Amino acid sequence: MKFQAFYDSPFILNFSFEKLIQKMEAEASGNPEYALSHQRILDKTKGFPELLNGISNLDFFEENEVLMKELLRDLFPPMLTENEIKAISFPFYNFFFNPTKRFETIIKKAGDNFDMIIKDMDPHRFYVMSCCIILNDFYDVPLNVSMPFIFDIPNEEGVVKHYRFLTNADFMDVNALENFKRLTPEEISELLDNFEDYELWKEKFPPESWELKGFAVVNFFDATTEIAISNLKSKLINLEDDKNLKPELNKVFRSIFQVSDLEVGFTSINHDENKFVRSPINSVIESYILLENSQDCKNELLCEKNFNTLVESKRFFSISDIERTYREFPDSQMAKHFYEAGIKSAIFAPIIKDKKILGIIELVSRKKMLNSINAQKMEIVMPYLEDTMDRLYDGIETRIQAIIQREYTSIHPSVYWKFRQEAERHIGFYREEFDLPYRKITFENLTPLFGQTDIRNSSVSRNLAIKKDLEINLMLISDVFKNLISDNDLTEINEKLVQFQKKLSKDLRADTESQVQNFIHQEVHPLLESIKLQNVNYNQIVTDYHKQLDSKTELVYNFRKKFDDSLSSINKFLADILDKRQEEQQHRFPFYYERFKTDGVEHNMYIGSSIEPDLTYDSIFLENLRLWQLRVICESELQYKKYKDTLDYSLEVSSLILVYSTPISIRFRMDEKRFDVDGSYNARYEMIKKRIDKSLIKNSDERITQPGKISIIYSQDKERKEYLKLIKILQNQNLLSAIEELEVEDLQGINGLRALRVAVNYDTKDVDYDFVEEI
Repeated sequence: MKFQAFYDSPFILNFSFEKLIQKMEAEASGNPEYALSHQRILDKTKGFPELLNGISNLDFFEENEVLMKELLRDLFPPMLTENEIKAISFPFYNFFFNPTKRFETIIKKAGDNFDMIIKDMDPHRFYVMSCCIILNDFYDVPLNVSMPFIFDIPNEEGVVKHYRFLTNADFMDVNALENFKRLTPEEISELLDNFEDYELWKEKFPPESWELKGFAVVNFFDATTEIAISNLKSKLINLEDDKNLKPELNKVFRSIFQVSDLEVGFTSINHDENKFVRSPINSVIESYILLENSQDCKNELLCEKNFNTLVESKRFFSISDIERTYREFPDSQMAKHFYEAGIKSAIFAPIIKDKKILGIIELVSRKKMLNSINAQKMEIVMPYLEDTMDRLYDGIETRIQAIIQREYTSIHPSVYWKFRQEAERHIGFYREEFDLPYRKITFENLTPLFGQTDIRNSSVSRNLAIKKDLEINLMLISDVFKNLISDNDLTEINEKLVQFQKKLSKDLRADTESQVQNFIHQEVHPLLESIKLQNVNYNQIVTDYHKQLDSKTELVYNFRKKFDDSLSSINKFLADILDKRQEEQQHRFPFYYERFKTDGVEHNMYIGSSIEPDLTYDSIFLENLRLWQLRVICESELQYKKYKDTLDYSLEVSSLILVYSTPISIRFRMDEKRFDVDGSYNARYEMIKKRIDKSLIKNSDERITQPGKISIIYSQDKERKEYLKLIKILQNQNLLSAIEELEVEDLQGINGLRALRVAVNYDTKDVDYDFVEEI
């Protein structure tokens, strides 16, 4: 059998023991102590010229195994064969001869199908590393090729152990063959700068153009814990992104603890509620304390001595026999969880930050393999786990804060720079003083823009939905009473029922809803429960009645639910259009934007030079923003026309724009965490906003706002002229049609308002909503 290299190589391998024999001859002639023992072996080797010239057939090793072992006796002392992991080989090759007994045992446990392959060694890397031997030995290029080469070898249970190996090349020679290429210094420099150029290396060192003669002594060292920890660090770096992290972590910890079925888990602790809880981390690493379908385990379940140790001393501990623990604490829900899951042993380690336990790392096994002895290995890995979990918790907190800011107390990107500047000043970025008092954050000389798309007659629709549900609820109660009246005196309560039904047949008054609800909750339902207890024959009747009620309100909640769901859906639909469009518009010139959901969606915008002092502000930006606002409201109307058909409760909307050309100032109110107009003079703008919503056309009963039309409220003639020009642009795009010019009724403290009311063209087709024409 001839030796076959695992990959292509610049070498022809020549197993030779010439250098070893020469060394033994020198020792025998110069040292009487070695003369007798060495000479006896040397005499035997004389009949085997292959030992000097090269062994071409690997069968030679098996046929002359005794001789070879004698020849290698000094390199492989019999006394160390059970301890050392050692063999004869060549660098980077997977052929081994004369392995120690410990090495043989390791390979045998790995199984018949196991191949000894260096971790991360591919054909390219193998070829280049072989060339580096030539550069180092033949060309005297000082290259350090003693990299941490690793063999991953599983044991009989499939647990991977990591072995680092070192090569003693004292008995090897590198010889050039006839077809070798002698390299110039320039070519060597080119190679040193081009490790990745596989073809270049093969060109300079053609395959089988060199001879590697001799042998190497390869020593293996068990580096399982060291390599596993290195792998652990690598995996933890990608903890948030790697969906395969759980099996990878299991693999790493199995190597460290040498437990084939070890599983890794994590459970968070909520100190405010005093219990174990799931966290976003469990999407990557599951919890074994909170097993599937189990409830959160409160800390009263930590009464066992071991768990007290965990919480109080903040050190890891183990349970080496879950079954025994369950017998000792049969009332422990946690012990029951583990026992029923088939877990036999476990280790728990707290993740601590600022002297507070964030959660618990869990190692579990369905074998009795985890105990207080191997639990000490946790000391090695805990610093990495703690740093990683700390980073994860910081990331989670950052995301939570971002959500809170985005959804509840948003600081718009256009003014974020101002808040950051003030925060930096507060913490001392610009001077040595710290904790400086907060200053007012104001923006002056801004032009406001206000608009809304309001749900038409929402209060009327809401009352109608409430009325219908209450009527149905009373009718259901009436049907129940009809089935109970023969056995129970319900005269008095029936009379009240009839009275409330009469009240609901008229318009809903402000207090009618609460009166009917109190009647149902405080009189009807207690009576039904009492009747059910007295007579089991009525159980089904009462149960069937309750099935028709909403589980939370204990009332009929059909029409009101449709209304509430539709209202919420409309608000989200309209808000999403505004939010998306304003982001697109910001790049023209930044403007402050905020919007609110009520019975519809309203928005405020402010534009001016103080929003972005580094840019040159021009009135053209205001004109373009007004055109954009009108077009987006028009888009909202057109889109909603189609969306309305998908709702359970059909509702109309009407839109309004307030034009206000007088510059104002806004100030951030720290107590309310929002912007508001600054100063009493500017408050007039807010007053107009609040009062025009339901205003009427002067000398009529008709509302200014109407479905299918956009009402533009203004006070100055120049504003009228500007908006007529904007409307004309959108009329040319077939988005708007007929215009009405109206006067607004006099409001309290507000006179002289006028309006342009323009109809939306719902028949327009193929609208490009991403297109915004600029002036």
